[in-house]
Amino acid sequence: MDVEIITIGDELLIGQVIDTNSAWMGQCLGDEGFRVVWRTTVGDVEEDMLEAFNRAMQRADIVLVTGGIGPTNDDITKKTLCKYFGCGMHFSDEVFENIQRIFNRSNRKMNELTRNQALVPDNCTVVQNRVGTAPCTWFERDNRVLVSMPGVPSEMKWLMSNEIIPRLKTRFNQNLFIRHQTCWVAGFTESALAIKLTDFEKQLPSFVKLAYLPQPGLIRLRLSAYAEKEEEAIVAIAEQREKLHAILAGNILVEEDKVIEVQIGEILREKHLHIGTAESCTGGHIAGMITSVAGSSDYFVGGIVSYSNEVKHRVLGVSEESLSKYGAVSQEVVEQMVAGATRVLDCDCAVATSGVAGPGGGTEEKPVGTVWIAAKLKDKTVSECFHFGTIRDQNIQRASNMALLMLLKLLEEA
Repeated sequence: MDVEIITIGDELLIGQVIDTNSAWMGQCLGDEGFRVVWRTTVGDVEEDMLEAFNRAMQRADIVLVTGGIGPTNDDITKKTLCKYFGCGMHFSDEVFENIQRIFNRSNRKMNELTRNQALVPDNCTVVQNRVGTAPCTWFERDNRVLVSMPGVPSEMKWLMSNEIIPRLKTRFNQNLFIRHQTCWVAGFTESALAIKLTDFEKQLPSFVKLAYLPQPGLIRLRLSAYAEKEEEAIVAIAEQREKLHAILAGNILVEEDKVIEVQIGEILREKHLHIGTAESCTGGHIAGMITSVAGSSDYFVGGIVSYSNEVKHRVLGVSEESLSKYGAVSQEVVEQMVAGATRVLDCDCAVATSGVAGPGGGTEEKPVGTVWIAAKLKDKTVSECFHFGTIRDQNIQRASNMALLMLLKLLEEA
C-alpha cells in the first residue's frame, strides 16, 4: 500500500518547528510493510490544504495527516476536512467524555474552546485519543483512507501504535514484507562511496534499494528489500550484505540502525561500565549526544569542558610542559586529557578532543579542522589526528562522531 504523509502548520514551513512526525511515521510504517511514497507539508491555509488532500487521495491508498486540530483559531484542519468530504459536524458525547476524563486527571478546568474539540465530522469514524483532547478521525472514499491525527508527537505516536497501524493492517490485508540492513561506513565522502558502489548498485535486484544517509564524517548505508514473501526479502538482504562486505572491507564500522551513542550506551550498561568526557573544541557536544539517550544516567558520570589551557592543567592534570612544548592541539595533551577525565570523574572509559574548530585560529602547522582525539578504556588508550575541513559546525559533529566511534571500537574489542 502506498502512503502519503501530510503535515500541517505554518510553523513547519518557516522552520520554527522541526517536522519529526514524518520521520517517525515513515520508519514505523516501513517496519510494518507500508511504503511511504510522498511527504507533503502545507501551511494553515484552507485552499492549500484542500489541494493537498485532493492530490494525496488521487495517488495514495492511505493518507495520514497530522496537525491543525487543536482548539485555537488557526487549527482549521477539521473544518477543511468537512469541506473536502462534503459534510457537517456534530457534537460527540463520547469524545467529550474523553476530554473530561483527561481534564479531571490533571485537575484542569475546561473552557469553551476545548469543549469544541468534541465537534467531529459527520461522515468519519472517530478514533479516541486516550492521551490528548483532540480526537483522531478516519475517512474513507473510493477504497482509500485518510486519517487525521494531532500534531503533538506523543499523541500521534500513541494513536499510530495503538490504533491506526492495527486498523490499517486489518483494512488492507497488508502482505508486503520489507526488510532493512543498515551499515555505518567511514573513510569515504558520499560521492566517493557512490562511485565505489556503482557496479554493486547496477546489479541489485529490482526489489532491493540502496540509500545513502550521510552524517559529518560517516555514511549510513541502508539496504531495503520489498517482497511478497518474507523469506525472499531476508535472503536478498543477506546476499547483498555479503557483497557489500567484500567491497568495503574494513570501512564498515557497525551494522545496526542505531546511532553511535545508543550503541555505546547499550554496551556500557551491559558491561556495567561508566563513561566521562573531556572536551575542548567540541565544547560539550559529545556529552550532549550521550545524555540525549534515555537512561544514560546509568552509565554517564559527567563531562569536563576544558576550553582553556588553565582548565586542562588545573582540572585534568595536563602538564604545563606538554602544553608549552606541543600545544593544546597535540597527541600528548589529548592523551593526558582523557587520562585526567577517567581519574577525576572516576570512570572506566572516556573520550577527549582538542582541535581547531574554526573558522579562525588555524596555523600553517595546524590548520582549521585539525583535531586530536583520544579514547580510553581502562588501561588501553588510543589517539588519532584528523583533518576535517573548514566549517565549524561540521568539524564539531565530525570530531564528536569519531570520538565515539573510537571508543565503540575499544568496547567491542574488549
